Amino acid sequence: MAKWSDFVVIHTVQGQLTANVVKSHLESEGIPVLLEYESLGIIYGVAVDGLGEVRILVPREYAEEAKHIIEPKEFGQARE
Repeated sequence: MAKWSDFVVIHTVQGQLTANVVKSHLESEGIPVLLEYESLGIIYGVAVDGLGEVRILVPREYAEEAKHIIEPKEFGQARE
């Protein structure tokens, strides 16, 4: 199992719901994920001044793959 220090931030989102959607998507691809956030944002439901900010972390060796998986895709593009 990877140690906490082996994880790197690959993306930051606003809110726990969005973070959990991204986490589920990455885990479905076999990538371990940790979420890091300020607890006050969850306790009070505040999403201002960085309180609702959630950092998505993955093991360093999965970082590039994870970034590619979650990068926004253009809808309507032809598949190659």
